[in-house]
Amino acid sequence: MQHVQLATQQRSGAIEQWATRVGFLIAGSAMAAWAPLVPVAKARIGADDSTLGLLLLCLGLGSIVAMPIVGILASRFGCRAVIATSSVALALVLPLLAVADSIFGMAIALALFGASVGALDVAINIQAVMVEKDSGRNMMSGFHGLFSVGGIVGAGGMSVLLGAGIQPLVATLVFSALLILLLAASIKGLLPYGNHDAGHTPLFTLPRGIVAFIGLLCFLIFLGEGAILDWSALFLIDAHDVAPAQAGFGYTVFALAMTLGRLTGDWIVKTLGGLKVVVGGGLLAAAGFLMAVLAPSQPFAFAGFLLVGLGASNIVPVLFSAAGRQTRMPPSHAIAAITTIGYAGILIGPAAIGFVAQHWSLSAALVLVGGGMAFVALTWPMTARQQNA
Repeated sequence: MQHVQLATQQRSGAIEQWATRVGFLIAGSAMAAWAPLVPVAKARIGADDSTLGLLLLCLGLGSIVAMPIVGILASRFGCRAVIATSSVALALVLPLLAVADSIFGMAIALALFGASVGALDVAINIQAVMVEKDSGRNMMSGFHGLFSVGGIVGAGGMSVLLGAGIQPLVATLVFSALLILLLAASIKGLLPYGNHDAGHTPLFTLPRGIVAFIGLLCFLIFLGEGAILDWSALFLIDAHDVAPAQAGFGYTVFALAMTLGRLTGDWIVKTLGGLKVVVGGGLLAAAGFLMAVLAPSQPFAFAGFLLVGLGASNIVPVLFSAAGRQTRMPPSHAIAAITTIGYAGILIGPAAIGFVAQHWSLSAALVLVGGGMAFVALTWPMTARQQNA
């Protein structure tokens, strides 16, 4: 244990900051690369919307199973080991999503993919917390901005490859090679430890009070992001006759807007204040979902997803800041709790959309998701007042 204690006394610097950004880029690009593959996978295995919803549930369950144990693994083996292992696992599993030709095979592939994504996401956030603390300045928005950049690279790049007529297997192998190259370029900056000075503080705890409600709001925001990730391509094809090869650009537009919003987020929150950002952003995101559903033409549908990205981009950072200021729970416990609840929204929530789409329509499901965005906007003022009381 002595070498671990010595390691935790070291302070991260520029190399570790670079590696953290690359880690978020890997996570974002790998996850978003799945979006353009959804219509291809659905057609290959002959699944209806309900079956696809169950398959997406496998992705979410894989992540939720992996996420709670990553804190223990990182503390014992270090962030570097967990991030490297999960990145390699992603590179190996991604091609399976392009070749699985049965419901069972796709379920296994998605569960492994979800576990790999979930493990990488938690581990890189653990590293980000320590690197940010060592820097003495706010860096988390920038780190998460690289996740959004990864979304553009993943969804846009995969769409370009598929649109050029490249076979899905070859396209996924290209992305797998990219993930390995990025990992190799950042490996030296990944932290060999996973617990700076928290002692035996648990990574995950059950939320209570205002933290539980903030977690619910994070769940709804991440649910909106997950809906676009998993369902936007199919929605654009079915509702607006967008060509399958171009349908992945719906998520690309959303990710681009999200990236621009996050990269300017510190200035926006400072200028407008957190309350206006959450209320205005939630209403803008709700309007974006409604616009996408009611759009009279394809450009308006894409514009709807752009509005969702702009509106939702800075809501979660404001909610995280609020969780850090509350006094009902230790801030580290609160942030860990709302992160887990939030990612349950992005990973498990979209599975429910499949059932709504099967019984009503995919358009109706997206309208309900938009209603969740409006709920965030309308309830936050009262919640913020209670916190400040």
